[in-house]
Amino acid sequence: MAQIPSHVPAASYPSLGAVVQLLKPITWFPPMWAFACGAVASGAAIGDRWFAVALGVLLAGPLLCGTSQAVNDWFDRHVDAINEPHRVIPSGRMPGQWGLGIAIAMSALSMAVAALLGPLVFAAAFLGLLLAWGYSAPPFRFKQNGWLGNGVVGLSYETLPWITAATAALGHAPSSGSVLIALLYGIGAHGILTLNDFKSIKGDLQMGVDTLPVLHGARNAARIACLVMAIPQAAVVLLLADEKLTTGAMLVGLVLSLQLLCMIRFLRDPEGKAVWYSAVGVGLYVTGMMAAAVALGSLPLPT
Repeated sequence: MAQIPSHVPAASYPSLGAVVQLLKPITWFPPMWAFACGAVASGAAIGDRWFAVALGVLLAGPLLCGTSQAVNDWFDRHVDAINEPHRVIPSGRMPGQWGLGIAIAMSALSMAVAALLGPLVFAAAFLGLLLAWGYSAPPFRFKQNGWLGNGVVGLSYETLPWITAATAALGHAPSSGSVLIALLYGIGAHGILTLNDFKSIKGDLQMGVDTLPVLHGARNAARIACLVMAIPQAAVVLLLADEKLTTGAMLVGLVLSLQLLCMIRFLRDPEGKAVWYSAVGVGLYVTGMMAAAVALGSLPLPT
């Protein structure tokens, strides 16, 4: 069990700042961006369904993503005591069972909001919530294996929000092309999530967490991450070209080419450049997502 540092005063409940840190607002961007992409890709007139879309953004980011962060920090508190002892639970700023309680309360709130958006959105949110808990909590604890865990998060953070947004915007399920591109970007996110594992190799080795850097070594894991990010984007380029969405295909191809240049630098020093590539390469990745969404949104809606 993580020990509370002597400089942290004992408390019976967390401060508001500690709760915000537990929910990690900086991590809300990917699912919120994916939700925005899904809404744009739907091609629907958002004006008529603006409230549903706004509520969906809240659901994707602060609620579901915030829940997943609370769940992860609670069940990772022993690993964090080694890798990141400054986090709110191992540092003692989130005392007792508060971390678990917040995760449960956020789960209930998420499902209550999802229920307002209809059965399809509720089902997608429920699946996302199951994956969030399964990723971190025993007996599943998908994150114990980097191949499985990062795949679960990629689908939860990119594919599900995209499909949920398109559903909320249209009032029915989106086109198969939109679903396929959402799936490809979710698969590519597996590589993005691997980048985050380079900073915690020491603690993961001690705690038996089989991330890709632990399983395959830093250099091989970096190669795998780059391939997993690049191949789905190349497939998106081909799909857009097949739909005669030439401008969208060219834009996604351009941002992929820029990422490939960044990957060369990253592969020379994976552990030293993982944070740098996360900032630069991921920014290009999500730019390509929106370019693909805009292209899809230009297609005529089926009558």
